[in-house]
Amino acid sequence: MQFLIADTFQDSLARLTADEQKAVKITVYDLQANPASPSIQLHRIDKTKDKNFWSARASRDIRLIVHKTDASFLICYVDHHDKAYSWAERRKMEVHPRTGAVQLVEVRERVEEIYVPQYVEQEAPPLFDGVPDDDFLGYGVPEEWLDDVRTVNSDDGLLALVDHLPGEAAEALLELATGGKPEPSPQPIPMDVIVAGAIWSPTFEAVNKALVKKARVANTFVHPDSKRRFRIVESVEELERALEYPWEKWTVFLHPSQREIVEANFQGPARVSGSAGTGKTIVALHRAVFLARKDPEARVLLTTFSEALANALRASLRRLIHNEPKLAERLEVHAIDSVAHRLYRRHIGEIEHPTDELIDGWLSEASEAVGDHKFRLHFLRAEWDQVVDAWQLETWEAYRDVPRLGRKSRLSEAQRVTLWEIFGKVHEKLDSAKLVTKAAMYNRLAQKLWEAKYPPFEYVVVDEAQDIDISQLRFLAAVGGDRPNALFFAGDLGQQIFQQPFSWKSAGVEIRGRSRTLRVNYRTSHQIRQQADRLLDPEIADVDGNVEKRTGTVSVFNGPAPEIRVCESEKDEIEVVSAWLKDRAQDGLAAHEMGIFVRSAAQLGRAQEAIRAAEIPFKILDENLETTTGFASVGTMHFAKGLEFRAVVVMGCDEEVVPLQERIETVTDESDLKVVYESERHLLYVACTRARDRLLVTSSGEPSEFLDDMGYVGSAD
Repeated sequence: MQFLIADTFQDSLARLTADEQKAVKITVYDLQANPASPSIQLHRIDKTKDKNFWSARASRDIRLIVHKTDASFLICYVDHHDKAYSWAERRKMEVHPRTGAVQLVEVRERVEEIYVPQYVEQEAPPLFDGVPDDDFLGYGVPEEWLDDVRTVNSDDGLLALVDHLPGEAAEALLELATGGKPEPSPQPIPMDVIVAGAIWSPTFEAVNKALVKKARVANTFVHPDSKRRFRIVESVEELERALEYPWEKWTVFLHPSQREIVEANFQGPARVSGSAGTGKTIVALHRAVFLARKDPEARVLLTTFSEALANALRASLRRLIHNEPKLAERLEVHAIDSVAHRLYRRHIGEIEHPTDELIDGWLSEASEAVGDHKFRLHFLRAEWDQVVDAWQLETWEAYRDVPRLGRKSRLSEAQRVTLWEIFGKVHEKLDSAKLVTKAAMYNRLAQKLWEAKYPPFEYVVVDEAQDIDISQLRFLAAVGGDRPNALFFAGDLGQQIFQQPFSWKSAGVEIRGRSRTLRVNYRTSHQIRQQADRLLDPEIADVDGNVEKRTGTVSVFNGPAPEIRVCESEKDEIEVVSAWLKDRAQDGLAAHEMGIFVRSAAQLGRAQEAIRAAEIPFKILDENLETTTGFASVGTMHFAKGLEFRAVVVMGCDEEVVPLQERIETVTDESDLKVVYESERHLLYVACTRARDRLLVTSSGEPSEFLDDMGYVGSAD
């Protein structure tokens, strides 16, 4: 008999108190050990259409809902007695007649809440007019819900309807309504694969029929759409992992599109992209674990561009494999700079980097010494960082011929001659001081690794890959080479806030034909995602021409529309934010479920005033990105990466703050303004998409032009 848990069980378990959860976990462990144990009180639930629903007593008032057949034992839901029974009475479990996936289907005649006046407006045509029932069934829509799907005629009606449908059906209908063409649900594994070698004979016909029936039931649970909501638990260790972190469903359940990428076999470097909240980091984590399990001798590196994000990855990985210590020994999680420094010391020797102030001083001295030019220090520093040092150009010929990808300013050869004279003097200073820039460190290390017989890691998985730089990518190319599955990147060009665009192909990483996009958003409500997406273009292309399409992304849950408030003064803004935060606390949100973000440190003061006025305890975020239970998080937008809150306030979106006027004033070429504006948009997008359920965006005085793009409509006067 298969023992399984459902995602609905994990959701319901997380809503119970700690003592109630403890009692439930003990009961679930007992059920896994022996579902037929006489010490466990199982009672059939009479008022259900599905007679396989039973209840199990976890405490005096807490009841587990299980679905029990001869072939499977599924833990479905847990709640207080009456609520648990009511949940079971409104559902049935069935195998979809077309797709073969197991679904927990709401019984149509027991659902009344979607019959509201605005749901059916006779004057509006159906949203899916002309779509045949056969298509709906192919998307996984249960048969008894076909009439509702045919007649829904408004966006509000659709959003209300999909809350009652299985995930694959809801996602397909939302994509269809936004102009996309959903893929039909994956087909089940053929029976001749599941029941290989069945011997048919008159003597054993009855036995074989029973085996095939049991195999057919088992087959339904290995269907890709079944795996997104049901997990076959084969050991006590697996059950322990699923129960210890009931709020982290991603450790147990994967969407079919995520699982396909995690387990794919790539013949070279590969990349997964997707808008905020689509689970790129989840895929990266599972991919690293998958590779470590698949190759028992392999060393796997999971890395990202900052120490703070590496800390977050490390914590998430512990949740995923905390009961597999042998696996953890071969799976390292470090920021890429940390890895490079360690390898440099091992293969080359000790290293010391010049400070930013020292480089600025040398550039300024060289600029004055050369004289007779109009290049400002800011331009010289950008050209040094993004071209000369990044690509490790050490000769005039190399600088003369470099295509300067990612730099907009056009330079004549005469101008380049002058610039190289300046940069040559900086090279001399570095050599005499025996200092090595980070880019030079990566370049030297890459050369050493290209020559090495064995790479330091068999596989490297990179999260937030859009913000790694040229030298880091060249280093990764040296580690992975062109070996199958050696390099895997997860990132979103729409969240690129730390790096200028550059050609990955020129750095030795070609992902063309091995790029995948995730389109199901789990973290952000439909309303917040839709409004935040207005900040970005529907398509974003990298320098190599690889296009990331943002259209077709759907969120799997609904919420209130985001609020945009433009206030007359900072005092008014603080009062608005304070009142909003108080309302969220009254709604039942804990302090740690709230985040407040501003563009830079200059606006932190007003954020702190607002949250103090709301009498909510808080802590300021730093490079560690550590949120604290019982405290709201306050920080700049750059620290929002990798975080998630049920409610988010983005404050201080004023005219000269977002985009930041200081950055605009440092631009020496008008063509570079586009890069600045794009990164500022990305920054606001990142901050807004940290919100799961509620979002408030505010400004004081003249609002940022980006608020108009998000849909803000000013007053009539």
